[in-house]
Parts: sequence; structure tokens; C-alpha cells
Amino acid sequence: MSKTQEKATQQLESLFFAPARAYGALSLEYYEKLLSAQFDAFRSYSDLTLAQARAWVDVKDSEGLKQVVETQQKVVKEFGERLQGDTKKVVDLSQEFLQKGQQLAEQNVKSASATK
Repeated sequence: MSKTQEKATQQLESLFFAPARAYGALSLEYYEKLLSAQFDAFRSYSDLTLAQARAWVDVKDSEGLKQVVETQQKVVKEFGERLQGDTKKVVDLSQEFLQKGQQLAEQNVKSASATK
């Protein structure tokens, strides 16, 4: 391989392929974390809903009904808190992704400027 070809290959690597791989890895990491958070949230919401459904099925008298209604109020509060926490988690993940993406872009600009 001639020196010109080597230089062209190095420039392609540093200007296009390396940044594309870095951004791809960052995106993959973000979506892994996002899907994990969504699956955790879905599991939690499903568990809460199923537990409430089981409680309603087990109601046999007025005392049981009273207990289920009281429990339901706690579940609604817990559900709201969980939803708020999950929303914050997704926002934090998105902000982290944007910051890291911006850092990659800045590094790529610096790298491109250095290779000219």
C-alpha cells in the first residue's frame, strides 16, 4: 500500500469510521439502558396491577372490601411515585445521551481540524 493510500485510509478511519463506531456504541448503550428501564417499569406496573386484581378477587365481605379500597389508595400513590421516578430515569438517560453525543461531536470536530 502506498503512503498516499495509507494516509487516505487513516483519514477515512479517523474522520468517518471511528466516529461512526463511537456514536453507534453510544446509541446502543443508551437504548439498552432505556429498554431495561422500560422493562423494569412494565414489570413493576404489571405486578402492582395483578396484586390489586388478586385482592379484588379475594373480597368476600364488607371488611375485605374496605381493606381492598384502602390498599388501592396506597397502590395509586405508589404507582404515581413509581411513574415519577421512571420518568426522571428516562429524562436522565436522555440527557446523558445528549451530553455524550455532544462530546463525541466536539471530539470529531477537533480531530477533523487536526487532520487537515
